Amino acid sequence: MELVAGCYEQVLFGFAVHPEPEACGDHEQQWTLVADFTHHAHTASLSAVAVNSRFVVTGSKDETIHIYDMKKKIEHGALVHHSGTITCLKFYGNRHLISGAEDGLICIWDAKKWECLKSIKAHKTWNLVEGRSAFIKNIKQNAHIVEWSPRGEQYVVIIQNKIDIYQLDTASISGTITNEKRISSVKFLSESVLAVAGDEEVIRFFDCDSLVCLCEFKAHENRVKDMFSFEIPEHHVIVSASSDGFIKMWKLKQDKKVPPSLLCEINTNARLTCLGVWLDKVADMKESLPPAAEPSPVSKEQSKIGKKEPGDTVHKEEKRSKPNTKKRGLTGDSKKATKESGLISTKKRKMVEMLEKKRKKKKIKTMQ
Repeated sequence: MELVAGCYEQVLFGFAVHPEPEACGDHEQQWTLVADFTHHAHTASLSAVAVNSRFVVTGSKDETIHIYDMKKKIEHGALVHHSGTITCLKFYGNRHLISGAEDGLICIWDAKKWECLKSIKAHKTWNLVEGRSAFIKNIKQNAHIVEWSPRGEQYVVIIQNKIDIYQLDTASISGTITNEKRISSVKFLSESVLAVAGDEEVIRFFDCDSLVCLCEFKAHENRVKDMFSFEIPEHHVIVSASSDGFIKMWKLKQDKKVPPSLLCEINTNARLTCLGVWLDKVADMKESLPPAAEPSPVSKEQSKIGKKEPGDTVHKEEKRSKPNTKKRGLTGDSKKATKESGLISTKKRKMVEMLEKKRKKKKIKTMQ
């Protein structure tokens, strides 16, 4: 496991995480963070980080996306399609990367060949299977964060310090949460519990159904810039990065009304802007799940660019989707296959008709 964080000083930090043996009695288990690398590839401050099972990608105000191979610990190259500050980066499994920038474009990248498969206009919700708009929702103001729940049944839209919760089935707001300061990061801890951080030292947990603040705790000495949440066997962890230079890892309690306990922290002495967590043993995490949680290969392929099912992991998704990705991809090639099969059926029918005509002519001549 490795924490990666970008900063205003144009540097990407990497810290290896080492869990200590389980503590006895009332003492919490302590983890340690060990500096692994620093990399200065961008020429402006870093603005976004994303990770999958092999790569870390970083976006910057210099309008480029840099790729790092975490297995080999080398820089893998750069993507230069955008003409504006990179504002967001998200991996979908191991096969696709989605990037957004201030140029108003959403780019979908093949994360194997690192080619731009599609470049579409932003500020709309998209059906990525066909690369067209699925529906348009007028939110009347400029939102700076949109986050989907784990099962994809709801999403939140952040405008300054306000959180609007939308239900997917109705496309309407089911509730609104107001934070005290401008929000910089939100993460779903479950389908209904949301972690919220912003221009202040505290992190709050909200219940999206009751709209009540479950708990709040002081996480840093300055504003919290980004958070990352993940689960490993016996641990649900949230990581926070702040302008105070600290990265902190917190162990969440089962009862979200109880503040989490600090696992470890490290001071980067930099003004942090973005955060990611690279998990090396993704396969081990998947194997720890009960068999019922694993989707079948067919249902996985059907939901390839749709909502992510519970229990999905990027490691096995690559193995299952790889044989069919080239055929189906993002361009709707299944339509082409249907058209081709239709042409074959037409040719076959015409051939049968022609042979039937010849047989009838031959029969007439014989009778004469």
